Amino acid sequence: MIKVSMSSLAIALGMVLGAMSSAQAAVDVEAAKALAKANDCLKCHAASKDKKGPSMQKIAAKYKGKADGQEKAIKNMTDGQMVKLTDGTEEKHKIIDTKDPKELKNMADWYLSH
Repeated sequence: MIKVSMSSLAIALGMVLGAMSSAQAAVDVEAAKALAKANDCLKCHAASKDKKGPSMQKIAAKYKGKADGQEKAIKNMTDGQMVKLTDGTEEKHKIIDTKDPKELKNMADWYLSH
């Protein structure tokens, strides 16, 4: 049987929580919002309510716990694939006007943080 002291357990828990909060803090929200506004993303997506497209909360829930969630979110922003709108129709998703991997990852992480 392995004995773990309460202080060791508290330190380990603190490290885990610290890593989680620093990952969330890594998102540059203002940069992501600016990129979203510049590309008209917010015409179709809102934080918590559906518009023409699903809310950011629904997008985050769809990819929660999936290792490739960020990759799939970026693909949706860059490939112009067909997407189903809230009214049931389909259209090509607008391609975001950046090729910068850091900007794309930041935008995806911002969406997925909701």
